[in-house]
Amino acid sequence: MHKKFRTLVKTALVLVYVVIIAGAVVRMTGSGMGCPDWPKCFGYYIPPTEASELEFKPHFEYKKGIVIIKDEALLVAKSNFNSGDTLNLEHWEPYTKHDYATYNPVHTWVEYINRLSGALSGIPILIFTVMSFWFWRKNIWIPLLSVLILFSMGFQAWLGKTVVDSNLSPYKITIHMVMALVIVAFILYLIYITKTERKPFKYNAFFYKLLIFSSVLTLIQIVLGTQVRQFIDEQIKALGYGTNALWLNDAPISFYIHRSFSILVLAVNVLLLYINKKHHLKHDKLNWVILLLILETITGILMANFDFPFGTQSLHIVLASILFGFQFYLILEGSKPKNKIQSL
Repeated sequence: MHKKFRTLVKTALVLVYVVIIAGAVVRMTGSGMGCPDWPKCFGYYIPPTEASELEFKPHFEYKKGIVIIKDEALLVAKSNFNSGDTLNLEHWEPYTKHDYATYNPVHTWVEYINRLSGALSGIPILIFTVMSFWFWRKNIWIPLLSVLILFSMGFQAWLGKTVVDSNLSPYKITIHMVMALVIVAFILYLIYITKTERKPFKYNAFFYKLLIFSSVLTLIQIVLGTQVRQFIDEQIKALGYGTNALWLNDAPISFYIHRSFSILVLAVNVLLLYINKKHHLKHDKLNWVILLLILETITGILMANFDFPFGTQSLHIVLASILFGFQFYLILEGSKPKNKIQSL
């Protein structure tokens, strides 16, 4: 049971990162409104593949909630009905949550796959939550944390709905991203407390405090980065895609702080790497942290100096989320040893 439980938790972690990657692809391709409603897509469980499917059809059996596009606006079927020869507006009501009424098959299916990946990630979480009650007497934190993760996924799904309803409000996208990192942290902690055999790490108080400081710096960088991303999103809405060279015109002060702050983040982590090797603390994951920081820096330079090459924004976001996961787990491993946890 214990082995199967940990396998499901690790699977959930991988799938949550898949969702983060899928979300990054959605933003990279501008597909966030590919499905203008939620949780369905134009009122369908499987979205349309052609624009003609969203046109009014005479003598057609419509189901409640089905969406059509008429005069650059969305209309939603009020109930189940069979259409006549002409469009009867008595059967329809306008979609009022936003005024976006464009169909792009690529955008629709990119967003739909993103939603499918989110639903898929919830399956192992639901299963291991049920299984977690088997550990109730051995470690009450396991079922409690599992339930918290399950509810967090539900909250994250609701946040996804608010993002769509707001027509991709930048600050709601940011909250959606931060919540994904919170879920990653919960899952990593669950993986940590259910690990029965742990590699012996040497505890070093200064190293541990510096590690926490480094993680705080990374979180500040992520927040600053999301503020910059909000500005870029607003620029894209105002100027459109294909105007990349203009996106950083009149950039906010947060951009310059974010750019300069990266030097401090890298320096602190290089110091951590030095301390780790000098005192033989055996935290090998620090090598991955340094690699991820270097890649983050490269993608940042490409965006700022080479007009946002295709894919760099998404890669920057994904690398930051992976970096967060490594640093959070390092904090767990580097903490002061406590009394032996009861064997599971």
